[in-house]
Amino acid sequence: MNNMKTGIVDVGGGLRGIYAAGIFDHCLEEGIQFDVGVGVSAGSANLASFIAGQKKRNYPFYTEYPFRREYMSFRNFARIHAYLDLDYIYGPLSNSGGENPLDFKSFMANPMEFIAVATNALNGEPEYFGKQDLKQDEYDIFKASCAIPFICRPCEIDGVPYYDGALGDTIPIEKAFERGCDKVVLILTRPRDTVRTPDTDEKLAQRIRHRYPLAAKRLCMRADQYNRGVALAKEYEAQGRLMILAPDDTCGVSTLTRDKAALRRLYKKGYHDAEAIRPFLNGGR
Repeated sequence: MNNMKTGIVDVGGGLRGIYAAGIFDHCLEEGIQFDVGVGVSAGSANLASFIAGQKKRNYPFYTEYPFRREYMSFRNFARIHAYLDLDYIYGPLSNSGGENPLDFKSFMANPMEFIAVATNALNGEPEYFGKQDLKQDEYDIFKASCAIPFICRPCEIDGVPYYDGALGDTIPIEKAFERGCDKVVLILTRPRDTVRTPDTDEKLAQRIRHRYPLAAKRLCMRADQYNRGVALAKEYEAQGRLMILAPDDTCGVSTLTRDKAALRRLYKKGYHDAEAIRPFLNGGR
């Protein structure tokens, strides 16, 4: 690979992100590295563990912790006005003294560039955060990138509320190419030919429109943005500049599905599909 610059983009997808977790664990096992990583929503958390070199760290975040009511439950709506408690995920679970801490020192020491995408809830525009925006045990950019409208409260950074990065830049492959990448691996967590429809997004948008009208408008556009992003990725793929990794099926896993057997199957699909990465980076398509 010599002087070739490589990137990987993880678009997230809630608990479907376990597919990407399998891909990253395979890469860690095989010593496959990248120069740039761009993460959206759960993809930003997946990338952090990969950059820190923590194989299998992400696995319990999909197969164990979601089954706790502190993680996600209707009880949380009464307690914190959100189904998913991002403060629990990026606090007691992820902090240095927590149950499954991010190796922050190793994460920062790795020269791989890290970009997390979040969406400004006030104007609906994407914003991009990096390692310089993180401190030990201060993981607000992960919370911001993962904050699904209505399911989560928006996360404030410097007084600005943010929602899930998928609203603003659903498939940020251009960001990787802007960073000078010659080849990019794109991880989708739906089959590659899936055509998204806006039905669910429009229902969620109704819940936030009164307070964040521009974020709601952007949310209603997400399905179209996703479909156009996949079409562009396929163009880059035809040129040999990008490879799409996507499951042939999601094993019944959706954004918030809690089915351990299905989650394990999807993880294994990702681990297996990652075998195509090295040939692609070495010159194959």
